[in-house]
Amino acid sequence: MKYMMLINSGSIDENGGAAECTVEDWMAYDKAVRDAGILVSGESLADLVTATRVHVGPDGERTVTDGPFAETREVLGGFYVIDVPDLDVALDWAARCPGARGSGSVLVRPVADFGA
Repeated sequence: MKYMMLINSGSIDENGGAAECTVEDWMAYDKAVRDAGILVSGESLADLVTATRVHVGPDGERTVTDGPFAETREVLGGFYVIDVPDLDVALDWAARCPGARGSGSVLVRPVADFGA
């Protein structure tokens, strides 16, 4: 079953990365996911200052706001989609993710399979 792991950082360093883990931590985790043969896809997102929010009001009017967003408490830093037997295995991989440390978190959700 496929699961998406959305990686949220609670604190950002001066380079825009997760403050509580190193590049080496991410490289090791990425290698582990690939070596396990469970990686479907995954990407790191560009810095929050590149974000743009779109909202369409009830009247159909579109509002576009450029980031960064002062009210944001967590920053979506990236994602992995993994293919594992069940939720327990997905949660184990999420717990191993460097983004789950400290003030970070990893949101795990099953990917809907409309063909099943």
